[in-house]
Amino acid sequence: MPQLLFIAIVAGGGWLLYRKFVADAEKLARRRREQERERQTGAIGTLVKDPATGEYRVQREED
Repeated sequence: MPQLLFIAIVAGGGWLLYRKFVADAEKLARRRREQERERQTGAIGTLVKDPATGEYRVQREED
């Protein structure tokens, strides 16, 4: 029984690490696509509208 519990914990931890890895890879791929699109169009960055003031600002990268 302890071996089964150990295997379940290791498998669960492995699954969580795998999901974290996939999420980070998707985030990096999305950022790379945005950078490539900006390079092709000659843009400096993506503008987003501030809902409070109505001004447009360059979008910050989320880390």
